Amino acid sequence: KPEVARRQMEAERTASVLDTSQQPGGDGNAVSSQLPEKPSDPPPVVRPKRFHGSVELDPLRSPRDAGRIAEEVISHLVRLTGSKVTVTLEIEAVIPGGVPEDVVRIVTENASTLKFAPGSGFERE
Repeated sequence: KPEVARRQMEAERTASVLDTSQQPGGDGNAVSSQLPEKPSDPPPVVRPKRFHGSVELDPLRSPRDAGRIAEEVISHLVRLTGSKVTVTLEIEAVIPGGVPEDVVRIVTENASTLKFAPGSGFERE
């Protein structure tokens, strides 16, 4: 209630003036030796430190979509000081009728030349 608060503040002010005027050499105008409390510092901001994402691309539009991903996501991450960004392309193909031998040879050689990870290749079910 405002009136109660006002009376309490006035009583504290009067008590403070009495305390300083009763000290040796006090004239009632002494400044309180107590420093006002410093507002507490805001808590530190905790920022995320990792990003992980995966997205499925349409194989017929993968060059365009991969370019957009590089421009709109990867480029922002690699610009950050000290960042270590790894981009992995994973391919999974299921061919119910089987893969012709010439395609097996071409894809296997190209994957090797492009330094695909060990274990990449065709499987026979």
